[in-house]
Amino acid sequence: MNKKDRLKALIQHYGEGKPTTFAKYIGVAPSTISSWLARDAMDYDLVFSKCTGVSSRWLLTGEGDIEENFANCKINQEENSKKDAEISYDPSVGTPYYDVDFFGGFSEIFNDQTRLPACNIVVPGLERATVWCNVTGHSMEPRINHGDIIALRECTIQDIQYGETYAVVLDTIRTIKILRRGSSPSTLLYVPVNKSEYDDQEFDISRIIKIFEVVGSISKFF
Repeated sequence: MNKKDRLKALIQHYGEGKPTTFAKYIGVAPSTISSWLARDAMDYDLVFSKCTGVSSRWLLTGEGDIEENFANCKINQEENSKKDAEISYDPSVGTPYYDVDFFGGFSEIFNDQTRLPACNIVVPGLERATVWCNVTGHSMEPRINHGDIIALRECTIQDIQYGETYAVVLDTIRTIKILRRGSSPSTLLYVPVNKSEYDDQEFDISRIIKIFEVVGSISKFF
């Protein structure tokens, strides 16, 4: 299977056969997918990081059974969505959950934070997280859905890896976006997945109060 066929297979599996849907899924513009198809190319690192469970060998070389590869992906996705999540009221067990919303849009609010966790959440595989909270809004769909809860780990501006998803507390805004280089060294570009309804925006780095790596997300189960 050549590179273009592998890309078409990815589009079929993750984008329901639609390049625009696949573009939203991996967080790029639809024109990027069109360019990849025309040039017989793709960003392997980006695709591998976003398409959970894809075999790196198949992605790079086309070797292996495609149906088996995507069957494994489906199993991995189903297992991830059905993690053995539990609530704990023992402060020493699990990761604190704060009933605070991170906005999947650009809603301007005062950043009053809940000071005490409502409970702790235990999810195998997401032990790196240091806090859980809610998601409100649709700008990161279908990757992160309205009503999900997200696992976060606080980091610094120096830790940012462009193209990855972060939850950012600005001076008047809480938002979840893919972060990319801004038009100047003093800014960052905040990129939604749902580009049909939301636009990119650029904010000065000096406005950042806190920044968190998005470690994972699950549907709210309580």
